[in-house]
Amino acid sequence: MDGGNDTARATGGSADDRIARAVLKSATDFAIITQGLDMRVTSWNDGAVALMGWTEREMLGQTTERMFTDEDNARHVPEQEAAQARKTGRSEDERWHRKADGSLYWGSGIMMRFEDEATGEHIGYLKILRDHTAQHEAEARAHAREAQFRALVEKSPQMTFFANASGDFTYINPYWYDYTGRPRAAMAVDDWIEAVHPADRATVVDTWQRALATGAGCELELRFLRASDRSWRWFKAQAAPLRDDDGVIESWLVIAFDIDLVVAARNDLSRSQRRLESAVAERTAERDRLWRLSNDLMFVMNFDGHVQSVNPAWTRQLGWASEELVGRDMLRLAHPDDIGVAAAVLARLRKGFPAPRFVCRCRHKDGTYRTLAWTALPGEGVIHGLGLDLTAETQALAELEVAQDALRQAQKMEAVGQLTGGIAHDFNNLLAGILGALEVIQRQTARGVHDIDRYVRMAMASANRAAALTHRLLAFSRRQPLAPKSLNATALVQGLSELLIRTLGENVRLELATARDLWSTRCDPHQLENAILNLAINARDAMPEGGTVTIITENLDLQADDYSWYPAVPAGRYVSLTVSDTGVGMTAEVASKAFEPFFTTKPFGQGTGLGLSMIYGFTRQSNGYIKIFSEPGKGTSVRLYLPRCDDDEEEPAVEGPITIEARATAPATVLVVEDNPEVRVLVVDVLTDMGLEVLRADDGTAGLAMIEAAPKLDLVVTDIGLPGLNGRQMIDAARTRRPELKALLMTGYAESAVAAKQQLGPHTELITKPFAMHALSEKVVAMLAATDTTEETS
Repeated sequence: MDGGNDTARATGGSADDRIARAVLKSATDFAIITQGLDMRVTSWNDGAVALMGWTEREMLGQTTERMFTDEDNARHVPEQEAAQARKTGRSEDERWHRKADGSLYWGSGIMMRFEDEATGEHIGYLKILRDHTAQHEAEARAHAREAQFRALVEKSPQMTFFANASGDFTYINPYWYDYTGRPRAAMAVDDWIEAVHPADRATVVDTWQRALATGAGCELELRFLRASDRSWRWFKAQAAPLRDDDGVIESWLVIAFDIDLVVAARNDLSRSQRRLESAVAERTAERDRLWRLSNDLMFVMNFDGHVQSVNPAWTRQLGWASEELVGRDMLRLAHPDDIGVAAAVLARLRKGFPAPRFVCRCRHKDGTYRTLAWTALPGEGVIHGLGLDLTAETQALAELEVAQDALRQAQKMEAVGQLTGGIAHDFNNLLAGILGALEVIQRQTARGVHDIDRYVRMAMASANRAAALTHRLLAFSRRQPLAPKSLNATALVQGLSELLIRTLGENVRLELATARDLWSTRCDPHQLENAILNLAINARDAMPEGGTVTIITENLDLQADDYSWYPAVPAGRYVSLTVSDTGVGMTAEVASKAFEPFFTTKPFGQGTGLGLSMIYGFTRQSNGYIKIFSEPGKGTSVRLYLPRCDDDEEEPAVEGPITIEARATAPATVLVVEDNPEVRVLVVDVLTDMGLEVLRADDGTAGLAMIEAAPKLDLVVTDIGLPGLNGRQMIDAARTRRPELKALLMTGYAESAVAAKQQLGPHTELITKPFAMHALSEKVVAMLAATDTTEETS
């Protein structure tokens, strides 16, 4: 039997063997290799030649080590051992193989035992090897792409989900877990839906179920809870099915990305659009209201001059109904004398030029004509026009000339009204001086004392001042034409000073900076006094918290002093009179309108707006000029430039005040605080005659200092209307340290008397000027004799 086998091998084997070998050898799609037990090649088919390049002659009797890389030869278990170790007697392997030219290919091979069919004897090995390089590289590329995709998905700043065909989520990327703070094991719908806003959950579930049922992709907007700050933010989710080659859905891909800023911007845009639509609607309604309610005439006409529409004001102002004007030629409504002007304007409008304000009279339905100022503008194929009725204004301007004198008088009376409070105080002080002096004279005479000259002079001085004040008041109020004469502005200002002090009030200080060698000027003195008074009142009103009014007179030679920066005043010699304040000031726009008639910044009912315009008219009528210098927060200065006059007239001297010295000895100490010297002297003398020790001060500041310095003080007799610190404020300040201090308040203001009576506290009495000296004595005696009961109960 063995010999037969050997014979068969020597002769090439049996016929069946030869056929099998021929089949194996001719297979070209894969390599078929047989090896003996010593692992040397016994057969090498054409597929092996084609695959690796070695011929059968080159490989017969050789080992297969040359087919593998050195690393594989050193690393791998010999294939026959692997095959022998397996129960099946075969092993499978994929690895890199080497070709005859040294190149590599990925070979997928099977190694199995080869046994004799008759005896079952293991006689060798059969190896089948295929070239899977293309598949291997494709799989490698697929694995690389999968790794790249996974890395991208893992690091993606958007939520990524994979679900199977049934909708069960198989993968959720880390961004979703990190964003929502959910545990990473959560994949079921019941888990991830908890991160969705409650108001969006039903919509999300319905949309997802509908997509699964229809197999169509979907998208929607929803809110996820951000774990870092517990805020709900908007996301846009898109779901798409992944299908195989036959179109069957294998899985689903869902991507959700943050659109919170987009939603916010969209909401802002939506709100802006709504506001814009509202604003447009409001403007449209406003335009319609303006069209319907305006008293100005509005019209739309074509370029032929025919009316297309008019507003209701045509009916109210001119009596024409809309249907009577639509289609009518506008020129037929113009006054015959104004048709030429209207036709010329219409010609310009046809050429596309706007028509600025022009005057053209228009016919009323009753046949009369109204004076109108028109403005027209071409655009959008039509002409829009607006007409303002100037009929009343034209008539008013014509009547204004007649009313000028009456307005000047009204302005004078307004100034008189401003003076009323100060004049009342002055008169009461003067009367107090007169009556008090007379009463003292009467007392002295009854005692047989004939040293009464100083009281007579005091009474005469007060009477003369009262007469001068009355004369000045009458001069302001009387109606008369301008009566210019040569005058000295410095003397005039000094003569007005006392009146100005009373007019300005207690919170405003008056400062005079008058030139002694002032040139004369020629103007109406009463009008100049009125101008100064009005400027002072304006200055006072510009300083509600108090301040300083300064009146300056000086000589100006514009040629010598180079005042060329003010071209409104021509070169020449002028007497300059300036009234300045430290008030709120004016803007350039307000200052430019200050001289316009009826322009005023005062509240309604507190000014006619004629003061500065009257001053301007008086200054120009006197051949002079006027200028305002003002800045907001820096006060205002009004300067009058009156031309110099050489025919000087001597001004009467101003009589100085009469002063009387006082004597003092008494058991009780009384302080008298009075700014009027005559009244102060009378009160001091009366109290001294009563046996009292009398101290005196002429203002509140000095009085407060004396109160604090006096070791013992039984009573303070003070005027309320003191400059600076008034009497009431002085007493209140003194009582912070001496709460028991007694005070007798004197006042010449009726309003102050009423207010003081309502606010009298303990240790305080009131006496109103003018008062009799015996009334003052009785008040003082009663207050000094009062017990401390009031003090204990107060």
